[in-house]
Amino acid sequence: MKRTYDLSRLEWTLSGWVPNLWRLRAPVEVNKAQTSEVPAIPARVPGSVQMALRTAGLIPDWNEGLNYRACQWVENLHWVYEASIPDEWVAEGSSFRLECLGLDGSGWLRVNGAEVAAFNGSHRPHVFDLGSRLKPSGNVLTLIFDCPPRWAGQFGYTSRMTEWKVRFNYTWDWVARLVQIGVWDRIDLVGSDGAEIGDIRVGAEVADAGAALRVQGNVAGPAHHRVKAALMDGDVVVRDQVLDVAAFNRAGIDWRNLAVGRWWPNGMGEQRLYTFRMELVGEDGTPLDSVVRTVGFRSVAWRPCEGAPPEADPWICVVNGEPVFLQGANWVPIRTNFADVSDQDYRAWLTLYRDLGFNILRVWGGAVLEKECFYALCDELGLMVWQEFPLSSSGCDDYPPEDETFIREMRVVAQSYVARRRHHASLVLWCGGNELITTRDGSYLPVGDWHPMIRMLKEVVADMDPGRRFLPTSPSGPSVHAHLPNFGKGIHWDVHGPWSINWFGMADATLASWQDYWDRDDALLRSETGNPGASPADIICRYRGECSIEPIAAANPLWRRPLDWWFDGPQFIAEHGRNPRDLEEYVSWSQERQARALAIAVRSCQDRFPRCGGILFWMGHDCYPCAVNTAIIDFHGRPKPAAVAVGELFRQQSWRKAGSRIGSNPPGPGL
Repeated sequence: MKRTYDLSRLEWTLSGWVPNLWRLRAPVEVNKAQTSEVPAIPARVPGSVQMALRTAGLIPDWNEGLNYRACQWVENLHWVYEASIPDEWVAEGSSFRLECLGLDGSGWLRVNGAEVAAFNGSHRPHVFDLGSRLKPSGNVLTLIFDCPPRWAGQFGYTSRMTEWKVRFNYTWDWVARLVQIGVWDRIDLVGSDGAEIGDIRVGAEVADAGAALRVQGNVAGPAHHRVKAALMDGDVVVRDQVLDVAAFNRAGIDWRNLAVGRWWPNGMGEQRLYTFRMELVGEDGTPLDSVVRTVGFRSVAWRPCEGAPPEADPWICVVNGEPVFLQGANWVPIRTNFADVSDQDYRAWLTLYRDLGFNILRVWGGAVLEKECFYALCDELGLMVWQEFPLSSSGCDDYPPEDETFIREMRVVAQSYVARRRHHASLVLWCGGNELITTRDGSYLPVGDWHPMIRMLKEVVADMDPGRRFLPTSPSGPSVHAHLPNFGKGIHWDVHGPWSINWFGMADATLASWQDYWDRDDALLRSETGNPGASPADIICRYRGECSIEPIAAANPLWRRPLDWWFDGPQFIAEHGRNPRDLEEYVSWSQERQARALAIAVRSCQDRFPRCGGILFWMGHDCYPCAVNTAIIDFHGRPKPAAVAVGELFRQQSWRKAGSRIGSNPPGPGL
């Protein structure tokens, strides 16, 4: 029998130590030594070190002013999480293990003062066999986090980025540095006598012959134990089956011609979801273990854009036989300290995207595999997911590492990504990473599966999730960007940019030049584009800290937090011949300009469908209160005028009439 105990229920403490000094304390003491730099404080798990310190009043709010600088000392200590395990949890004589879905950083696990294992890597689960470490009573669990790597941020060399830490935390052009440390996802104590369900693969499929559910995996336990499986539509049984363990391990489950409804993207139809439950029972019918997956039945295919070069990648997404214009955003974590984001936060942000008419989110490769609730909500809300593996550009070079050890370690990460998320109906695409580029003959070219890292990722997807598309990187090229002189040459397939009106050598920084650019556009997909817009005045005032609002100029640190790339004050002066009279005038102008610019881009791409497959904005929401950024949803989760403007266009779905020219497939039996 398998028993799972959620360790978020425990009373955790957190203390900060001069590196390795904690090793010298008496093992029987639980956060009572007086030699810690930061004495024990209460902490939440999951949760970040930084939020525990902020709650205790030991560091300021890093979102205000330049306070993030006053928080960086946290990176220089070892942080010790500690909790006592209730005696009743270990009363039965099972074998125990600790399952940690997200440990942000590297460090060590101790049980009762003795080191059990080391861990390294924020992107993969860690499972620790506790063996005989647990006593009948008085057990103490200790997680110690090492000092994080010094730098893994936006600027540097991708080919040398081989640390297993979440990169955006180190500074990007839209977020100041806050290198999160702590437990960022679920952590459980699991007891088992050996009879349990192992890793299973649940695949919901739709083909011409109808809907099917296929389940494979392994179940540990006596061969005569039974597996009970059922597909449920609410309380109604769609299909069920009972088989012995040996039969399941040999052949799995293969149910065909299921009478189920289809899952549709937002705006195209209903999001029909079903519950697959599998239970392991003993000879006497005693439940020993169970697994539950939510599944949706849909088909996804990719067709060439109309008029595209014959060799071009296909960028018309066809769901259940119906062409879909991809209208979405690039998703980054809701907060820099993503360990502290609640399920309610996810629901609020994702519901807003749904209500605005978005149908796809690209989970960007510089961040992290989002928590399970993110994908479950995307299933529920009809938001398709483009999921990237944790690789991203760095500016000085954008070439993925070729180091064999790193590729071998990345294989484990990639396998864990796919195993944990492949059952979700919302997931439509795996991607190697963000802006992985090589330089050849003076040109910037996206990497392909000729690169050993990308080839390995492609192999993992083909082996573990063969029904889904794999894209080497975004942009996938052959041209990285779409410059005016190259329109009409057939080299703009999936491209990034522009990110502002004065980008890519336009004649001038005006809406007229922006309109001219989009009138000439020939890209098959715009997986990143945007234009800056100021945050609302109340956010700028709320988070200015000690910074002054005036002058509204890049010389003022408030307007270049963390960088001044997106500050559009010079464009205001160019249009008006003067500085803004006040904050409200500037914000109103900046937000209107962003709204008008993005509406132009959306109309252009929608009008060209099916010659263009879609547009995704960089970026969706602010995770840090930048005074100016390309985000269209502000730090508080409210739509800027740009989000309202593009939302109106997204909800109108003017592209659907054009899409009907492509044709559609009739539904299969029972669908």
